[in-house]
Amino acid sequence: MTFLQLKVNLKEIKPKIWRRFVVSDDISFDKLHSIIQNVMGWENYHLYSFEIHGERIELPDEEGYSEEESKNSENIKIKEYLNAEKLKFIYLYDFGDSWEHEIVVEKLLSILPDNVKYVPFCLEGNNACPPEDCGGVFGYEQCIQVLNDKKKSNGDSKELLEWLGNWKPDDFNITEVNKKFK
Repeated sequence: MTFLQLKVNLKEIKPKIWRRFVVSDDISFDKLHSIIQNVMGWENYHLYSFEIHGERIELPDEEGYSEEESKNSENIKIKEYLNAEKLKFIYLYDFGDSWEHEIVVEKLLSILPDNVKYVPFCLEGNNACPPEDCGGVFGYEQCIQVLNDKKKSNGDSKELLEWLGNWKPDDFNITEVNKKFK
């Protein structure tokens, strides 16, 4: 068995929202999706796809709405595609908000690093994942602006502040992420 150290970066967001984590190469792309949901902090409400080597990997389209040909993410092990360091690929989550993540295979490991006790395991990261269903990059930027201008808030921004609750854009708790994996 081989282990992969991956880095996922949410594209088009500043400051950067990213995570570095380790997985086993014998998992499916569907399982990788679940792991990304946890490390990033998404709530798994929406569809997803992976784009790698010009191919699309996703859950089967039971209703036949997709115009693109794709492979079933439940049946494909990541080792079939993720077998080289520096390999980059795309993970798209929520086809409406279009959260595009770039993932890089940073290292192929024959043994786990000393600080990794189990897999999957999150090594590090920065900043909180955007709130689910906030409206993509534009909606995320509005959330940040409203949080930064709380004193200037009008009726719409007060509603948004209530909806955001205690979400903080710089809050990332690696201990909580790894507790979910344990």
